[in-house]
Amino acid sequence: MPARRRTAAVAAVGLAPIALTALASAPASAHGSMGDPVSRVSQCYAEGPESPRSDACRAAVAAGGTQALYDWNGIRIGDANGRHQELIPDGRLCSANNDEFKGLDLARADWPATSVSSGSYTFKYRVTAPHKGTFKVYVTKPGYDPAQPLAWDDLDLSNPVATATDPVASGGFYTFSGTLPERSGKQLLYAVWQRSDSPEAFYSCSDVTFGGDSGAAASSSAPTPSASAPSEEQIEDGAGQSTVEHHGHGDDDASTSAEPVAETESLPAGGANDVQVAGTSQNLAETGGDGSTPYLAMGGAATLAAGAAILFGSVRRRAVNGGARHGR
Repeated sequence: MPARRRTAAVAAVGLAPIALTALASAPASAHGSMGDPVSRVSQCYAEGPESPRSDACRAAVAAGGTQALYDWNGIRIGDANGRHQELIPDGRLCSANNDEFKGLDLARADWPATSVSSGSYTFKYRVTAPHKGTFKVYVTKPGYDPAQPLAWDDLDLSNPVATATDPVASGGFYTFSGTLPERSGKQLLYAVWQRSDSPEAFYSCSDVTFGGDSGAAASSSAPTPSASAPSEEQIEDGAGQSTVEHHGHGDDDASTSAEPVAETESLPAGGANDVQVAGTSQNLAETGGDGSTPYLAMGGAATLAAGAAILFGSVRRRAVNGGARHGR
């Protein structure tokens, strides 16, 4: 085989596993949770995944493990496209029907809660990778029993307490206003963030107490901790143990990558936001960009692998045919 053909064959064989590696290593994209009122998963992460203080968070870890807390910004459905009730059954709302987060679905009256009052309220959603979309926050109906599994019918779905489309992220948070209705005692706020640049949606449960001590557990003489969001230091410290995206953390830069680079790939000089594929630098996702970009990247990797295989086959056929001709 001439040297040129041998070089092409080697290149083809070498490209295929690289392309397949890029395809197989496509990361989960996950980007936030309610920060105020603090969500259950954020509360438990703030307490410490390995040794949470509250009984409820300890029970959540016992049920689902610590990884769910390190993945606090990952309660999502990639292809939700507004089909929230269709995809999430009753009793699984806080986990978005994801087994990793099943501990958050535990029906308990002692989840640490944020103290709130009826009237105007400023919501803060902690975001680690901004995207265009709409937030809707729902409150439970009067008579809600936190000791029973949360069902869709428990939420006042016809009257969201807050709706915000494309709010501007600042300081690592989306901030938007809403109005809390008259309620009393322990209630729950359910937040849905449906992206408009992708079918992906994110979910969170925030326990609140109207007109009472947020930390007092009715069935215990010892009060549970009041709800508190994780600090920036805690988020940074735990990012390395998370399996989901933390790029864009506390960053208002519209070009922040929403997908990490696969560990097997070499980072280009431009940084983690770019991936070098066959000599081409491609930004995998941008704030407000097309949410299908990661899937296009995956498709590109598959196409690259297929092309490499075809090239190798073509080179091999030419070599065989050439050898046959020379043998005649």
